[in-house]
Amino acid sequence: MVKVALVGCGKIADAHASQIQRIKGCEIVAVCDREILMARQLYERFPVKAYYGDLATMLREAAPDVVHITTSPESHFALAKACLEADCHVYVEKPFTLYEHEARELIDLANQRGRKITAGHDGQFSHVARRMRALIREGYLGNGPVHMESVYCYEMGESAYVRAFLGDKNHWLRRLPGMLLQNIISHGVACVAEHLTSDSPTVVAHGLTSPFLKSRGETEIVDELRVIISEESGATAYFTFSSQMRPALQTFRIYGDRNGLIADFNAEMLFKLRGARYKSFAAMFVPPLVFARQCIGNLRTNLHFFRKKDFHLKSGMKCLIESFYRSIEAGTEAPIPYREIVLTARIMDAIFQQIDQKHLRVEPGPDPSAAALETLTK
Repeated sequence: MVKVALVGCGKIADAHASQIQRIKGCEIVAVCDREILMARQLYERFPVKAYYGDLATMLREAAPDVVHITTSPESHFALAKACLEADCHVYVEKPFTLYEHEARELIDLANQRGRKITAGHDGQFSHVARRMRALIREGYLGNGPVHMESVYCYEMGESAYVRAFLGDKNHWLRRLPGMLLQNIISHGVACVAEHLTSDSPTVVAHGLTSPFLKSRGETEIVDELRVIISEESGATAYFTFSSQMRPALQTFRIYGDRNGLIADFNAEMLFKLRGARYKSFAAMFVPPLVFARQCIGNLRTNLHFFRKKDFHLKSGMKCLIESFYRSIEAGTEAPIPYREIVLTARIMDAIFQQIDQKHLRVEPGPDPSAAALETLTK
């Protein structure tokens, strides 16, 4: 039985608790939050054995095997470090850390302690992402990727969360080096990082505050981002983040020297792109038929997972958590290679260093103090 604890009892913790319940062979032995009422409400709504307001006490008394860090990003490094030092395996919600050097330090510490650690890039474990990965591993693209395009949109809307960070100049999101971007873009960046072969790609970034935010008096938060990533091998990638694009896409396209693939994460659809050209007028009639057939195939696949009760908004999170626990029990590699976690953090560092300095703080702050170990709700 895997004993699991959650640190940070805000909204995202609910998703973790719900998915952990779906996994056999594990139990939530404790939840922790510096706001004890937050910990208690999660304890009362889920099958949890105990709740705490102090991390050290929880680690000592509950003795969890795995700790999920579901706090605001600025606390991830200090909390994950404390859990690793207590000999726990650690699942850290995205973004993994604020800076690359913090990601490296946590991974080094995990290796030293013989523990495992992973990042909450659950989008990479959705049904469509796993289907795409299987085709790539089978060689469908040919000799590796030539070009990639990752698009990740975020709808501002009028949610309480959006009103909170727009209306509060001291909101925790504004304290992040990349502000709004840092809390969201790791999903889209990680899609690219997974298929890069170089550890030091060239990154060129351009960010701006949208007219939508400016009309509401916002001048600090960057919500439109365009990035070009290139490798010495010649492979390239575009990454787009937007709060204003419609439809609000979450897609990933990858092209090889033989074929290409398109994944639509919102609709859970995967399309194969044939590399060879059709002759004459066939090029205008056959492709529509091929795409229509693939659309029907995607529908059937989605219905299949729906009937199996494995088709829900956080099915990727369940798969990632389950894979992480399985790697712990079997002593195998963690589901997300450490290289990809570090590379995602490196690309994000490069992006934030290039965006207008008056908008974003990019210099690492002082080493986390004891106060940083206090959990923050997301």
